[in-house]
Amino acid sequence: MDRNNDGLNLDDNDRLPWLETADGNSATANGSFMRGAFWAVGGLALLAAIVGGYYWLQPRQAGGANGTGELIVAPKGSYKEKPADAGGKSFEGEGDSAFAASEGQKTGAVLAGPSVGTVPLPQPTAVQPAPPVAIKSAPTNAVLVQLGAFGDSAKAEAAWTGLKKRFGFLAGLNSKIAQANVEGGRSVFRLQAVTANSSEAQQLCAKLKVAGENCLIVR
Repeated sequence: MDRNNDGLNLDDNDRLPWLETADGNSATANGSFMRGAFWAVGGLALLAAIVGGYYWLQPRQAGGANGTGELIVAPKGSYKEKPADAGGKSFEGEGDSAFAASEGQKTGAVLAGPSVGTVPLPQPTAVQPAPPVAIKSAPTNAVLVQLGAFGDSAKAEAAWTGLKKRFGFLAGLNSKIAQANVEGGRSVFRLQAVTANSSEAQQLCAKLKVAGENCLIVR
């Protein structure tokens, strides 16, 4: 027993556990780390093999189960063959004037003859214009009673016909249509009743005013 151990009565077989080195624990930790690294590398390698095999099998599956990957050999001889009908197939109507005109050829125009059984349409008859209305002239000593002014002589004649139907005392009188020019270059047609004298004209105008008509003694 050595006395240089700070007064402790210890021999070589007696050791304090807290004075032991950590070499044993270090070796155990290193072994666990190596095993973990091995499994990690192995897992990555397995994953890479699975992914690589999947992509490697893709082209084979796309080519079909019976695909051999061989090149297609071109047939021997010329790949261009002259057809049996070198001019091409003929179609109905080929060579007609429509096709010839489209090809730049000049075709003569042929007029169609009269077809059998057609009946010519009757020519429309021209409408004869109505003869102009003759303007009546009053006697020299007559007195005129103006009944209205119209845009044309036809309207004046129609007005006279309507007045005679309404008033029976006009049936024995004649009418006169006098054309006159007014302001603006317009023409009017004045309808006038012809009376024998001034007294008859005044009586006629009085009757018309009682019936609601307008009148004017002009001569």
